[in-house]
Amino acid sequence: MAIQVLMPALSPTMEEGTLAKWLVKEGDEVKSGQVLAEIETDKATMEFEAVDEGVIGKILIAEGSAGVKVNTPIAVLLEEGEDASAAAAAPAPKAEAAAPAAPAAAAAAATPAPAAPVASGGARVFASPLARRIAAEKGLDLTSVKGSGPHGRIVKADVEGATAAPKAAAPAPAATPAPAAAAAPAPAAPSADAIKKIYADRAYEEMPLDGMRRTIAARLTEAKQTIPHFYLRREVQLDTLMAFREQINKSLEGRGVKLSVNDFIIKACALALQQVPDCNAVWAGDRVLKMKPSDVAVAVAIEGGLFTPVLKDADKKSLSALSAEMKDLAARAKSKKLAPHEYQGGSFAISNLGMMGVENFDAVINPPQASILAVGAGVKKPVVNKAGEVVVATMMSMTLSVDHRVIDGALGAAFLKAIIENLENPMTMLA
Repeated sequence: MAIQVLMPALSPTMEEGTLAKWLVKEGDEVKSGQVLAEIETDKATMEFEAVDEGVIGKILIAEGSAGVKVNTPIAVLLEEGEDASAAAAAPAPKAEAAAPAAPAAAAAAATPAPAAPVASGGARVFASPLARRIAAEKGLDLTSVKGSGPHGRIVKADVEGATAAPKAAAPAPAATPAPAAAAAPAPAAPSADAIKKIYADRAYEEMPLDGMRRTIAARLTEAKQTIPHFYLRREVQLDTLMAFREQINKSLEGRGVKLSVNDFIIKACALALQQVPDCNAVWAGDRVLKMKPSDVAVAVAIEGGLFTPVLKDADKKSLSALSAEMKDLAARAKSKKLAPHEYQGGSFAISNLGMMGVENFDAVINPPQASILAVGAGVKKPVVNKAGEVVVATMMSMTLSVDHRVIDGALGAAFLKAIIENLENPMTMLA
């Protein structure tokens, strides 16, 4: 029976994508694991691999098509012995995964969607349509089968040699709980048409949101509505760091290495996560995950949005290694060539607008991370030194945005203090 190939969800936030390029054509024979197409997600351009074997009977979505929803059929795969006429009769696929989660506030007000197919134990099963059909014919419970396809997906080869186990008796249905009182619906935001009417007599250009912009809007709305932010502000004196940076850069000229102030900030924060380990944590819904490594995310501005690539084990890397890795991640972020594992995760983030002249600002936490450091520009100003003298010093503002569910005020203050001490004593970061 012909199999419909669906638009995959290649990242946790992907709702739709652009089918940038087909790497196969109708009539081509494909094998499991073979790359079929290049797909642009809300974050990057990624390769899409075949899960089943067969022949491309029909391509349903032309390359270059934008706004293709996840789980939309994009091609038809014919099994051995089938001809092109079977492509038209391919069955509509069963949904295998729930749609990406909406922001928390919207989810609370919306009517619950039907659940994705799950196994008898309650865990979602990821299997190809062909594997599901073979399993159904053999009376096979898919939860007992280990998948060998991409991300553990169950494919044809996994179920062909498996045998069905005796089915356990179905558990007695649980008592239906009394319905909870309905919460008052949140006030609806004005529609696009209502907003446009306000500006009907003014000239404007309408800019549709692309996938990245929609994702940023949803994530930041979720963050500000669900995370109890509080803010800690301090200034750091940079003169010692600037002198040390100049000295170390001279010694590294022969290697073609030039360290930036941001490289020192990354290192200082990574070490501070180890020095105040209770701040190296993420919020996981009903618990806190206390992380062991210092995985530091750094915001990188790109056209139409931003990425936060993650420098893993940053506390263990040298300044020159961090500098080279950051340059590579930033360059690939701007060309949307980062893989999901390179911008997901991390317990902490840095957003540095100092290089753009911004002296201070508040950054929004990127869930599930528990804090983010907003870094401003270094500004020369009069300060009183330890001897009581008024001198000119280069001062830089830092604002730590903190999730109060994970980090309390005194703990956050200790973390920010550790960051500043590392920056004001840069030699200690090399010890």
